[in-house]
Amino acid sequence: MTLFSVYGIQVCPFLDSLSPAQLLVPILVAFVVQAVVRAFMERAIQSKDAKSQVSFQFKLDLGLFLLSGIVLGAYNTLIYDFPFESGGKVLVGMSVLGFLIACELALYREYQLAQHLSKHKQHIEPDDSPYPLTQKFTWFATVCSISVIGVVFLVINKDLEWLVHTGDSISLATAQRYILGEIVFVVGIMMAYILAIILGYSRNLKFFIQAENHTLHQVSQGQLDIQVPVTSNDEFGLMAKHTNTMISALSQRTEELNITRDASILGLASLAETRDNETGGHILRTQNYVRALAEQLSTNSHYTDQLDNETIDLLYKSAPLHDVGKVGIPDNILLKPGKLTDEEFAIMKQHPQIGADALQVAENQLGSNSFLRIAREISLTHHEKWDGNGYPNGLKGEEIPISGRLMALADVYDALISKRVYKPAFSHEKATAIILEGKGTHFDPAIVDAFITIEASFIKIAADFSDDKQATL
Repeated sequence: MTLFSVYGIQVCPFLDSLSPAQLLVPILVAFVVQAVVRAFMERAIQSKDAKSQVSFQFKLDLGLFLLSGIVLGAYNTLIYDFPFESGGKVLVGMSVLGFLIACELALYREYQLAQHLSKHKQHIEPDDSPYPLTQKFTWFATVCSISVIGVVFLVINKDLEWLVHTGDSISLATAQRYILGEIVFVVGIMMAYILAIILGYSRNLKFFIQAENHTLHQVSQGQLDIQVPVTSNDEFGLMAKHTNTMISALSQRTEELNITRDASILGLASLAETRDNETGGHILRTQNYVRALAEQLSTNSHYTDQLDNETIDLLYKSAPLHDVGKVGIPDNILLKPGKLTDEEFAIMKQHPQIGADALQVAENQLGSNSFLRIAREISLTHHEKWDGNGYPNGLKGEEIPISGRLMALADVYDALISKRVYKPAFSHEKATAIILEGKGTHFDPAIVDAFITIEASFIKIAADFSDDKQATL
């Protein structure tokens, strides 16, 4: 209101001729009425859907300023018999001021909506072809340029008339200072509003770019249950929408690959199972033993980094492939009911390498990934021993991958408590005693300690996935 009053004095000699009360009272009334109407219409703005709130508010704010300009111009014409030229200058001032303020407020509304939608994980549905931002920039720059030029012209025109009427009563230097002061004031105020609009747009753009970058960073880390907030009905909103579509497609594709991977694991494990004396219950039990051991071991600070949630899940899903190499062992050895001869056992000891070689072929064909690497490690190293007396490569201590060390204990424990043609099923207590004897020789001592801590979990897993239950299923 204050800025508009100063503007009126500087561009219109008729307004300049009014007393302060005559000038300010109508302007004050106009702005108060405008503020009341604007406050009343806030509910109407908020009742609009999020996509149309910003444009509706912009049109409302600009319309109120235009209406105030028309009313003020008409009032001065009717009350003081001012010419239409004076009313035109009032309308120009209100239009320029209204445009700049409406732009700034619309950008702030857009920012508030973006924060609200992002906080509540809500989205708007942007138009397929929103009004181009380049066109908005073009119109904004054009209106601002015309406004600055037009207002400066009005100021200069008024000052020229003032100089004609004052004649020689004022020095040239004083007139120059007066005119330049008015121009600097008007241009400075308009440029301040334009700068506020630019800063507001930069703030909104920063919000979008940060949200987009944060989401893409999370996706690059493998987190596919995240989305970019779609908070604006423009190209940035479309970009966010398309990004979310891409993430959803990627998530769906990843899920399909995971299902295919899991089905492949079960298929290969079942293939090995059909050629072995061991049962499907053995596969289910050992993979659950491995997961229970890994979860417990992950609480050990030495293993925390090696056993994150993703790795534990891969260990669980890869465990069924530990004996896949047995498909390459002749039936007369694999299915022999009695004890193997040294020559037969030498052939049997080839199955870890056979399985690892088969998985290596897949890895060479498909490229290295964590699943194939862990599955190959388990197949190759689950018969290695902590003291180096295992096979096929005689690895020792932490030379054996953690996956192979976990599988070693799980496999031995299940073999001990399970009935075989060459031995009866041992009790949990006897199996535990044998594992404790192998601590530091056959098994990693830390894994044995983890096993002792969760003995109850092993007993429950053995009961839940017993061979009798699996046969019934």
